[in-house]
Amino acid sequence: MSSLKKVVLAYSGGLDTSVIARWLQETYDVEVVTFTADIGQGEEVEPARAKAKAMGIKEIYIEDLREEFVRDYVFPMFRANTIYEGEYLLGTSIARPLIAKRLVEIANETGADAISHGATGKGNDQVRFELGAYALKPGIKVIAPWREWDLNSREKLMDYCKQHNIPVDFAKQKTKSPYSMDANLLHISYEGGILEDPWEEAEEGMWRWSVSPEAAPDTPTYVTLTYKTGDVVAIDGVEMSPATVLETLNKVGGANGVGRLDIVENRYVGMKSRGCYETPGGTILLKAHRAIESLTLDREVAHLKDALMPKYAEMIYNGYWWSPERKMLQVAIDESQHVVNGDVRVKLYKGNVSVAGRRSDDSLFDGKIATFEDDAGAYNQKDAEGFIKLNALRMRIAAGKGRNLF
Repeated sequence: MSSLKKVVLAYSGGLDTSVIARWLQETYDVEVVTFTADIGQGEEVEPARAKAKAMGIKEIYIEDLREEFVRDYVFPMFRANTIYEGEYLLGTSIARPLIAKRLVEIANETGADAISHGATGKGNDQVRFELGAYALKPGIKVIAPWREWDLNSREKLMDYCKQHNIPVDFAKQKTKSPYSMDANLLHISYEGGILEDPWEEAEEGMWRWSVSPEAAPDTPTYVTLTYKTGDVVAIDGVEMSPATVLETLNKVGGANGVGRLDIVENRYVGMKSRGCYETPGGTILLKAHRAIESLTLDREVAHLKDALMPKYAEMIYNGYWWSPERKMLQVAIDESQHVVNGDVRVKLYKGNVSVAGRRSDDSLFDGKIATFEDDAGAYNQKDAEGFIKLNALRMRIAAGKGRNLF
């Protein structure tokens, strides 16, 4: 018999986690606590309460974490201009540390011995959930059913439901998408189905948040984002909360065909995986943030941030949000953002995001120096001669020794 008494399960109310809830009860003889997070996935989360109650679960947590998700996770990540392998905006990755944190907190609140999740043994999410949990509660027990049971097909899961009287929305199951999808306020992802062949083009009917660029409006849409210390605080002059900013940008971006991505990425567990993503708001945020930084950041600070960013992105992708190295980098990134204030105007047109203007009281752009017209002595062009010679000195010496001959 298991020594465990209570387990907190990350519970969506869907097929997999409903099976897991019953499986935990039977296999480990434990009391199950369910935790359902609303992080903007676009589906009603309250029905999970009824499903959990139907399985005899007494402690049920359903929480709206949208503002915390964007404020404390998405926005800090975008301050670093984070992008994984040159393309992926980390929509799934950045949600996992928040869920891991709440699993641990609920375990502490309820006196639970363990946590459980529905991530498979092939993916990154198992790593992200568990690294986060161990970082926050070293002695926590983690139960990952997909690494233990033999219910390795949809048919076996459905049979288990029938055998154990688990409530399943069979009508919904019949119309279920052929893709494995994960959604939150930052993005929606698609895997499986025809996407398992990297040569196959994604079906137009798959996309849910955006129109195709070909079907987008024939006139551009302009949006002005106001930044304060690196975060967007208003759109077109209207102050908004972090979650509302992202919701608004998702709508306007999706309506203009912005944010579609089809990539083959390198998972932390070692395999390559093909996935498609829709990240309309995030695509706009990345472009606009780089624009306001181009105006306000010192050159060497900006270049150092760019050099550190791939490592920072890798930390988030691999599940090290709660690591000391990520926290250290975050302090440096956030320190750079005190001057990242002002407005960026972007133009959205048929899948593209382009910068149409930027302005800031903290701008380092000096028109008197940069002008191609008469600068009235603001810049002495003769100074460039010594600058160039000093920077060429080591190469001139080497050339004098015959080292640079071609």
